[in-house]
Amino acid sequence: MPNRSLEPKKVAESFTVMTEMVMPNDTNPMGNLMGGYLMRWMDIAAAICAGRHCEAHVVTAAVDHISFQNPIKLGEVVTLEASVTRAFSTSVEIYVEVFANDIKGQQPRRCNHAYFTFVGVDDSKSVPVQVPPVLALSSEEQSLYEAAARRREIRLILSGRIKAKDATEIRKYFSNID
Repeated sequence: MPNRSLEPKKVAESFTVMTEMVMPNDTNPMGNLMGGYLMRWMDIAAAICAGRHCEAHVVTAAVDHISFQNPIKLGEVVTLEASVTRAFSTSVEIYVEVFANDIKGQQPRRCNHAYFTFVGVDDSKSVPVQVPPVLALSSEEQSLYEAAARRREIRLILSGRIKAKDATEIRKYFSNID
């Protein structure tokens, strides 16, 4: 793949902000943003972030625990912030936070968050490619980076790709894994 660099990249280099306004077609009968629309927006913001980091096409591999903490109403402005937390061999984990406020920018609140995993793929979109490592500089970036290995192991266990007894990152937290 031409012009791809596998040099480590700062989190800020791929940080992505996406803004949407909740319109009537986006809502359920109660006037709240439908969850599926929010998940779609989160996937788009995360994919843009992952693609920037990987300098490649990316495909969604997993999404961890999306919960809807605060409803988002018709007419509100939704801001999604996506940042890479860690890169593995051919995948990256992206953290997405969702905020909402009124059109005047008042009453801001955090409504949602989730972790997305993407796999970098070649231009034919069929073969995974190596992805650049992440340079986690701030203490918050370091914390997300370190915890990403544990989240990855949990994803692999839940998907049946590894057995709990083979997990190295989370094993120390559970005394009964054999």
